[in-house]
Amino acid sequence: MPIAVYVCPNGDVKEVEIAEGHNLMQAAVANGIYDIVGDCGGSASCATCHVYLDTDYVSKVAPPSDRELEMLEGVSAERRENSRLSCQLTMQDGLAGIRVVIADTQW
Repeated sequence: MPIAVYVCPNGDVKEVEIAEGHNLMQAAVANGIYDIVGDCGGSASCATCHVYLDTDYVSKVAPPSDRELEMLEGVSAERRENSRLSCQLTMQDGLAGIRVVIADTQW
């Protein structure tokens, strides 16, 4: 199974196996990475799974939808060019080793 790498706000680095087709928010929550809240369950309606996508992977994932961009306008932490909602990042072929830095606050 492919692995995703999460860098937590406190600097801890956690590697999680994710089945293809599952999103990074679900995997984080299921594996006890509590810095990602995922309050809406993955419907891109709360922005509590804000991450910064490693620049090596920006071109490998689908661009954010209009809905995701709308939600990113209201994130609590600094919004950056590589800001994404982890519920909208689905593990797929070519993303093994994907690395995200979790935003320092979700609320």
